[in-house]
Amino acid sequence: MNNQPFIPIIIGTDINAYNMAISFHEEYNIKPILVGKEEMSFTKWSNMIDHVEIHSNLWDKTAFVTVLTEVAEKYKVAGKQLLLVGTNDFYVRLIIENAEVLKKMYVFNYMSEELMNNLLVKANFYKLCEKHGIDAPKTYYYSCLTKEPFLDEVLFPLIIKPSNGVQYYKNKFPGQQKVYRVENREELNDVINQVNASGYIEDLIIQDYIPGDDTYMWDSVFYMSSKGKAQLCTFAQVVLQEHTVTAIGNYTALITRYNEKMMLKLQQFLEAVGYVGFANFDLKYDERDGKFKVFEVNIRQGRSSYYTTALGHNMARYFVDDVIYNKEKPLTLLDEHYLFTVVPKIVLKKFVDNKEIQAEIKQLLKEGKWGNPLFYKKDKHLMRKLFLLARQFNYYKKYKNNNW
Repeated sequence: MNNQPFIPIIIGTDINAYNMAISFHEEYNIKPILVGKEEMSFTKWSNMIDHVEIHSNLWDKTAFVTVLTEVAEKYKVAGKQLLLVGTNDFYVRLIIENAEVLKKMYVFNYMSEELMNNLLVKANFYKLCEKHGIDAPKTYYYSCLTKEPFLDEVLFPLIIKPSNGVQYYKNKFPGQQKVYRVENREELNDVINQVNASGYIEDLIIQDYIPGDDTYMWDSVFYMSSKGKAQLCTFAQVVLQEHTVTAIGNYTALITRYNEKMMLKLQQFLEAVGYVGFANFDLKYDERDGKFKVFEVNIRQGRSSYYTTALGHNMARYFVDDVIYNKEKPLTLLDEHYLFTVVPKIVLKKFVDNKEIQAEIKQLLKEGKWGNPLFYKKDKHLMRKLFLLARQFNYYKKYKNNNW
């Protein structure tokens, strides 16, 4: 029986939900409750989860509150608070939009709806970055509402992505990608026409392509207390990201770094806009001008943010110390050398082209300064082990057959 004064309720059933679940287990020996719209193999066979509540209508705004009300009724225990943790942007959005109702049943640490819309809608986010001196790629906006031809003078290649990812994925179409890279005007118009035909009516972001392989991508994780003060900041270099078109931007391996100047710059930005909770920045280093360019901030911990837990800064503990115990903490700028991976060693050895990084990976593996959260030692379910084994083989095939 959990002897802590809280019960973790995690919204989601994916790899991020699993990483949060094992963070609670490592720190407090607690098995959380998961709430999701479908079973997923990462969490389906895990011994680290007390119960999984599946509700296929969870993405429906009205149903979300009904489901979470039922969950609160079912699991409430006298003297214990229900700690709510979202694991993707959409669930966090639903928590924020329904915060007033949910606060009567749960404790959590998420920002205001106004700030969320300024950060999640990329057109608004880039304006905020400009105002606060944060570099971003050169950006153009195309309105899928007016559907006027895009005639700006641009240099190719370009990146195209939705300004509002939540709305974009509500309008599914064949060949839909998270991010498009286009080499000429014909390809640019083709993507615009496909998206217009889907029913999506928000903006498209059309952006300068910053050259460089996966190792030019960077990641930064923050925990901002409910009082808006930074308590944890990390900086890490991406080694590999997913190479399938639907999953680009999901990091599969990274190495932690230290860059005080960038860390403090991002901290000042978050504190200035009044951010609270976990934040996860995606950046890319532009060797043409020597600057880190910010692409977006995820309004939650990312699926690769588990490296903070692995390095002694447990994600669950930051939530608990803040919203349960109201502890204030000085800012930690993480300064460790560690390899986080969810892909097998053979993928790292075979598909990382950068020779320096390759040598560093070998050294970190040799020194034991690495980890894969999916192989959490205390999670012993046989079916899960078989799933992970199959997944390791599939990863090899994926990288062999896909080159983004």
